[in-house]
Amino acid sequence: MSPAAIGFIGIAVMLALFCTRMPVAFVMAVVGFVGFSVLTSVQGGLNMVSRSMYEVFVSYDLTTIPLFILMGQLAFNAGISRRLYSTAYRFFGHIRGGLAMATVSACTAFGAVCGSSPATAATMATVAIPEMKRFGYRDRLSAGAVAAGGGLGMVMPPSVVLIIYGVLTEQSIGKLFVSGILPAFLLTGLFLAAIAITCRRHPDYGPPAEHFSWPERIRSLSGLTDTLIVFAVVLTGLFKGWFTPTEAASVGAFSVLVLGLVRRQLNLKLVMKSLEETLRTSAMILFLVAGAVVFGKFLAVTRIPFTTASYIGGLEVPALAVMGLIVLIYFLGGCFMDSLAMVMLTVPVFYPVVMDLGYDPIWFGVIIVLVTEMGVITPPVGINVYVVYGVTTGMKQNISLESIFRGIYPFLLATIVGIVLLFLFPQIVTFLPSLM
Repeated sequence: MSPAAIGFIGIAVMLALFCTRMPVAFVMAVVGFVGFSVLTSVQGGLNMVSRSMYEVFVSYDLTTIPLFILMGQLAFNAGISRRLYSTAYRFFGHIRGGLAMATVSACTAFGAVCGSSPATAATMATVAIPEMKRFGYRDRLSAGAVAAGGGLGMVMPPSVVLIIYGVLTEQSIGKLFVSGILPAFLLTGLFLAAIAITCRRHPDYGPPAEHFSWPERIRSLSGLTDTLIVFAVVLTGLFKGWFTPTEAASVGAFSVLVLGLVRRQLNLKLVMKSLEETLRTSAMILFLVAGAVVFGKFLAVTRIPFTTASYIGGLEVPALAVMGLIVLIYFLGGCFMDSLAMVMLTVPVFYPVVMDLGYDPIWFGVIIVLVTEMGVITPPVGINVYVVYGVTTGMKQNISLESIFRGIYPFLLATIVGIVLLFLFPQIVTFLPSLM
């Protein structure tokens, strides 16, 4: 049997195991180990697994992941997310769908101090869904807004996916962070438009809530202070070159910790809780990265990635059509795989092809983030949907998976519009990095 045939069998087995709800990281690691051992030897497979695991867990660049997750956990336990939501609620709550708009806006702001899509979705589900339930919002709109809004944490810097992309492609993580700012605001605007259109067609989905005066709205802006301070410290340091992205993560986490202690919003119990959640989430992500590395080594031996890249790169079609095909592959793959795993497996394959076509590597990184963002809300592996479902079930809000998945479609269409706009106007991505 040829290596390529064994590779396709391995891919089929992996997808079948995904359907059993086995942990994605373990599935990729086991299938990668078995496939690599079949093509080389058991001893070679054992050596490859041990080396890959070790390299991931001692990687200095990947230390940004637990540090940014710690920053998000400290921000949540210090009440920063609730203050963000409160401010957004006072500005948007009085219009139809206003609470959903407030939720999306708060997700964007919280993404600036988190970087993790599931963490943003879990945080905002805890804060926003009970409020929307109280004001009579339909489950489809409220849960869909939280699941999709959580994906904005992948675009708004600091972004875990952009960190992984930067490590894989050796691009400046600082420039990647800055490049995500304008697309994040663009996507937020498109999500708000999607909510407005949905509530115009179905007025009962998001009835208007309380109306606040302008003095009350202005006073509520004080709730943004902590977020703006941390965001300014991290991005200013990256712009000025005062510290590296890894150091920026530690500076951001330390800034949130200091702010929480100074304002007496954090105590030892909450700090320990933040550390515990950070450890759990970081271990999950790093094991996922390690599993993807192991599976990637197996695919490399089969030569499937290189053959695929050569085929796509050799197509006698315009460069735009090739890019469209790559985006389609990312979208379809995101429906079955975790976003981080998808990036780990495919970037080494498609990055050389995209560079040969003459596209900007920073722009391509943001495009990947937007496409993989669709993956976190599309069935069957829409991780944000399952996060929101798990949180709401724990709070006894009784929202079905079907309602959440049906609620994400307006936001899915908005994301597609955003990707098209970035294809038409790449300057949206490249403008800010060009100033660095």
